[in-house]
Amino acid sequence: MKLTKRLDKIAKFVKEGAKIADIGTDHAYIPVYLAEKNIVNKAIACDVNEGPLNIAKKNIKENELEDKIETRIGSGLKPLKMGEVDTAIIAGMGGLLISTILEESIEIAKSLDRLILQPMVAQEELRIWLNENGFTIEKEALVKDEGKMYEVIVAKVGHEYIEDSIYFDVGIKLIEDNDPLLKEFVTNKIAKYEKLLYNLSKQKSFEEDEKYIIHKEKLKKLKEVLKCLES
Repeated sequence: MKLTKRLDKIAKFVKEGAKIADIGTDHAYIPVYLAEKNIVNKAIACDVNEGPLNIAKKNIKENELEDKIETRIGSGLKPLKMGEVDTAIIAGMGGLLISTILEESIEIAKSLDRLILQPMVAQEELRIWLNENGFTIEKEALVKDEGKMYEVIVAKVGHEYIEDSIYFDVGIKLIEDNDPLLKEFVTNKIAKYEKLLYNLSKQKSFEEDEKYIIHKEKLKKLKEVLKCLES
């Protein structure tokens, strides 16, 4: 099983010997890869839809991994029982949906050693939710796959003081670890906020608009982050 760059980056955060649940597993690519490589001996592939789960079952059977990977249908973490896995992967969905999944099964979420999250959008909102609900971000990484940048967040139970709200936009661990893609990532964010501000500036009384004020402050802070990275 060969993974895309995005899925490979996610898989690299799974510890050897972990018992994993892959939430929204789709084709079960990550569990199959991890079981093939003997990184995990137990995996539960979960999906809310029967169609993708049937494809996952087919992939598991074709790779003769039925003894290592179990499939379950259900929403989020709800198909899991307390204590049967120590790691959950929730990837390829929006940050708000990931937050909802964790909130709906908060006891299960907090019983896990590691959450490996890969939000497609609303990454800032997910970081805020984690911070406000008793989780700390242990590691983060960026990965570029077919020209698109993705963020991978590894979280666990704990408390973390965030000094500045800009670190919800640009994860502090990305800065601490000097991620190879960080400068490009921040530069892209600056371009995004410059475009937003330009569009808002066309509106009447734009300087009094709350969104304009918030975006202008974020742009200023992002430029400060980039300056620090380049120094």
